[in-house]
Amino acid sequence: MKTAIVGLGNIGSRIAANLTTGGQSVIVAERDQAKAKSFAEKLGERAQAMPIDDALKAADIIILAIWFQAIKEFLVEHRAALRGKIVVDPSNPIAPDGKGGFKKIIAAEESSGRIIAGLAPEGTEVVKAFGTLGAESLGSAANRSPAPAALFYATDYPEAGKAVAELIAASGFAPVSVGGIDQSIRIEVGGDLHEFGKLGKVVSAKEAQALV
Repeated sequence: MKTAIVGLGNIGSRIAANLTTGGQSVIVAERDQAKAKSFAEKLGERAQAMPIDDALKAADIIILAIWFQAIKEFLVEHRAALRGKIVVDPSNPIAPDGKGGFKKIIAAEESSGRIIAGLAPEGTEVVKAFGTLGAESLGSAANRSPAPAALFYATDYPEAGKAVAELIAASGFAPVSVGGIDQSIRIEVGGDLHEFGKLGKVVSAKEAQALV
């Protein structure tokens, strides 16, 4: 299956780097095509830059490494192209609070995962993944030895979950399912299984399984 990463900020660039290090070929896409091309060249032969529309056509798995609000707009703009795809949502529903920190921008009981899944076009399989650690930990904790660090994921689609779990493993982490998309709130910022929530740290797969 071909994987495209849309958005090359702190999270998207780190995911792309981890996957190519793990032997995966990826398509990288950005509104700034020059940035995407430069980044692909930096990653080497396993990365290919494409315009966003071309990346959506070429890939089976689309990782939307962009802000939560931007994903909502993206689903509307590219609705037809996303049908039949696996869409990975690493977003956290937060925004700067004006005081140097961040605040949740949806109701306390809501999750971005459920909202994104509800907005996705029919036939699209949404998997919540790659958002349970900050960008720094996505870099420093990848390929940890002897106990790989865990990355949690949630989805209502077992086969899509399996495909994304394989990407998580290739990126240097141990995939740990928390269940359906209704469990997304647990693996978003502030949740009990997020690095910036009750969990507060990187954990091994064994530790993660005990928490799930």
